Amino acid sequence: MPAERLHKLIANAGLCSRRRAEELLRDGLVSVNGQPAQLGDKADPSCDAIAVAGQPLAAPPEPLVLLLNKPMGVLCSCSDPHGRPTVLDLLPPELRQNSGLHPVGRLDADSRGALLLSNQGDLTLRLTHPRYGHRKTYRVWVEGQPSAAALGRWRRGIRLDGQATQPVGVRVLKTTGDATWLEVVMGEGRNRQIRRTAALLGHPVRDLQRLAIGTVELGRLGEGEWRRLDRGEWPNLAQPS
Repeated sequence: MPAERLHKLIANAGLCSRRRAEELLRDGLVSVNGQPAQLGDKADPSCDAIAVAGQPLAAPPEPLVLLLNKPMGVLCSCSDPHGRPTVLDLLPPELRQNSGLHPVGRLDADSRGALLLSNQGDLTLRLTHPRYGHRKTYRVWVEGQPSAAALGRWRRGIRLDGQATQPVGVRVLKTTGDATWLEVVMGEGRNRQIRRTAALLGHPVRDLQRLAIGTVELGRLGEGEWRRLDRGEWPNLAQPS
């Protein structure tokens, strides 16, 4: 196989993220054939002996992408020092151990719905980097009945942390006496963006569920359930929206 950059090989082996792998290289903790490696170096794992902190680099795990219906109260993390439940706790032991699976992007603990988990670094980058603009669909229950002017502001984008958000698709699904169901479609994913936007417009969120990531929809997947994505579904995720 052709040689690849070491930080990519380390991440693909499920040892850590690419950023952490770069730090390991800068700290001199990676070697190839017994010689210290540097950031930017390449190697071929089929013929080169790669070690991290003195331990041989394991072969990359089976490529996996999972779709999980995350319940409320579950953290988008691989572990938690306070012992709170994480998305990996919802998977069987054989997938939690040595698979390299990690959440792709985030969905805050108070929100629920579609979340991808993967051990594919390239796919994770494409799904989380803003330049690829992958659109995600949400169903949002907000307090009150937003006016046409408020919805217009939301659609055009508002300023968060001193920077305007990108335009957003917002439409009313249903209105009750004191609350409104909205569909929100967006290609950006700032920290708690929907909740912060709704609060600024005077309509705090009561419930937030992500229904789809690109063309991958929850469908009938129950809360806490997951499924493997077929390899045929991967190309759609890898393409910009």
